[in-house]
Amino acid sequence: MNVIIIGDGKVGFTLAEQLSHDESNNVTIIDKNTQALRQTMERLDVRCIKGNGASVETMINAGIEEMDLLIAATSMDEMNMVCALTGKKLGAKQTIARIRDPEYAKEVDRLKEVFGISMVINPEQVLAGEIIKMLEYPDSAEVETFAKGRVELLQIDILEESALCGMRVAQIAKKISGDVLIGAVLRGDEGIIPKGDFLIEPHDSIYILGRHSKVSAFCRKIGLRSSRLRHVMIIGGGRTAYYLAKFLNEIDVKVKIIERSTERCHQLAEMLPNAVILEGDGSDDQVLLEESLSDMDGFVALTGMDEENLMAMLLAKRAGVPKTVAKINRQSYLEILGEMGINNIVSPKSITANYILRYVRGLKNAVGNPVDALYRIVDGKLEAIEIVVDNPVSLLDIPIKKLDINPAVLIAVLVRESEVIIPHGNDCVRLHDRVILFARDIEITSLEDIVLPYSEEII
Repeated sequence: MNVIIIGDGKVGFTLAEQLSHDESNNVTIIDKNTQALRQTMERLDVRCIKGNGASVETMINAGIEEMDLLIAATSMDEMNMVCALTGKKLGAKQTIARIRDPEYAKEVDRLKEVFGISMVINPEQVLAGEIIKMLEYPDSAEVETFAKGRVELLQIDILEESALCGMRVAQIAKKISGDVLIGAVLRGDEGIIPKGDFLIEPHDSIYILGRHSKVSAFCRKIGLRSSRLRHVMIIGGGRTAYYLAKFLNEIDVKVKIIERSTERCHQLAEMLPNAVILEGDGSDDQVLLEESLSDMDGFVALTGMDEENLMAMLLAKRAGVPKTVAKINRQSYLEILGEMGINNIVSPKSITANYILRYVRGLKNAVGNPVDALYRIVDGKLEAIEIVVDNPVSLLDIPIKKLDINPAVLIAVLVRESEVIIPHGNDCVRLHDRVILFARDIEITSLEDIVLPYSEEII
């Protein structure tokens, strides 16, 4: 895949680093900063061009007409929109633009149509969504969504005292919940697509799929969920805090934001009428304790200082707050904290880059077919794939039990309009369904790839 990345900042470099690991990708970076480009050339096997990413001449020199994808990741929204529009007009097949302003966030569909943008990413909004998942599932290492948020994929690490230990997958469906599916298991270094007789053991990591409410109920039944979030404190009043507070208010969670800037406090008070906005130093332990820190169900540190965020999060833990999250930017800190077992950390550049990379992987796997999302799970040993059935294929309307499905594939969920179906033998895939699959060691470029060759059932 031929890719142009405009903007050699943190996100641009992270994307280039990840994409260049795959030898099938040819990556070109455009930026005005000579020093940044020189450092990138020393560290990565990519082509670097100094210039204005919105310039027609620069894009033509970079070979825009041969590009499969243009990613506009500069620090300016308007620049990214112009780059996307110019790139599309000059022949780029797909375009991605990073757009951060909350005002633009309200007009995403219109912006995509006007500027020919295939995907718009708002880093702060995506980060807020990731934090919501961490607050809701503090014991989970990984949460992803499919079908525009209607289906959730959740990783659960199985401890020796877990209610699931010693149970077979079929027993779990009968005794605990048949509304979720255990679609994959990581055992040691092995990625497994389990059958009904598969026995869950301590130290397994299991991946469950289902509607959000059903996944939440499942977690409560096995003792992984504490009481519902009611009160959350946020320190730092930037864009991520705004989106996070907005999301939390929508699910009836009361939010208290502590922000240093008087002007920003006034802005937040206007934008978030249902939140409590306080002017103060969120890194001051006395301020936090005076604002009833110990009564909070959740605490999120989102200032611009990694050290302040980390210390505030540790203070909240000591005060007994059950769910805490801190934003950390420095890669070196992330590695050290991971080694210390502190995993309730979010990295803005990593989350943004990963979000874009999922889209890119989906494009590569689609090859003109309807792969809507693709996640590498179980330490990269399996893939979770979402396919939209927009065109008739031979296996439609045939009961799943009559299809000769490759044993390395599992049809995990069918999404039919607003209905989320955990399929059984008599269920069928229908036109316009969204089909979520688990696959191991098999490339899925069409829904028909899941069926073994020469299957009599579909001939």
